[in-house]
Amino acid sequence: MWVATLERPAMNALIDHRYVKMNGLGNEILVVDLRGSAACVSAEDARALARRPETRFDQLMALHDPRTPGTAAFMRILNADGSEVSACGNGTRCVAALLALDGGARELALETAAGLLSCRVEQDGVTVDMGAPRFGWAEIPLSEEFADTRAIELQLGPIDAPLIHSPSVANVGNPHAIFWVDDLDVVDLSRAGPMLENHPMFPERANISLARVTSRDALTLKVWERGAGLTLACGTAACAAAVSAARTRRTGRDVTVTLPGGPLRIAWRDDDHILMTGPATFEHEGRLTAEMFPQAA
Repeated sequence: MWVATLERPAMNALIDHRYVKMNGLGNEILVVDLRGSAACVSAEDARALARRPETRFDQLMALHDPRTPGTAAFMRILNADGSEVSACGNGTRCVAALLALDGGARELALETAAGLLSCRVEQDGVTVDMGAPRFGWAEIPLSEEFADTRAIELQLGPIDAPLIHSPSVANVGNPHAIFWVDDLDVVDLSRAGPMLENHPMFPERANISLARVTSRDALTLKVWERGAGLTLACGTAACAAAVSAARTRRTGRDVTVTLPGGPLRIAWRDDDHILMTGPATFEHEGRLTAEMFPQAA
């Protein structure tokens, strides 16, 4: 005789791990410390946490045991939609500040899928060496070849009078397209952003920015972030816009990029590395519970 049995769902391995809610210029960051365990944040876990008011985030930084000697942690980075990315400037600043606050070194190295990031925590902010930008069409990547990625053929609006056109493209850990405008409100980025993010030109999707140059050492930026939407700040977008502005001779190599959440200082050094400096703010911390994951409740 067959007897039906009900199996209890497996307990989510993330339960009881510490989380810390932070922000970098309003870019909401959730840090989950998984060092010392085999637990891993899945796309489904990330989406569940992003829906809750206490853990809502733009990017989730999952800390794992170091893979490279001398680094403080290996970081996996997930967007609110559960997609995984290789870099997050604001999130990296938050992690560096948190580890220093917890008694760690004020100069440390973190590792992501994009490589090693050197960080320095100071009283007035955190500086991250974001590495060297990539400009080759296949490195960004684009779906078709462009010999010059300072301006590619892409536009939005009527063919004879486009609203925005000819963006600069770059990869700073993530693909970025920067449209140069005189007015940051020339298009509604909440509507144009999703279309451009998913344009066939970008096989891995892209972060979409509207950039306005205000002087030789300053620009303002509005960003639609791949997998997260409109954001108050995006560190990699600020870096991509800064190096693209210098590359197109709109600015010098040391600029202040002002986003809706506030300013970031970006310096593109002669060795090709980008230094990003900005704040990291602690909000609250807690422990992950079963109620946060409907599949484990």
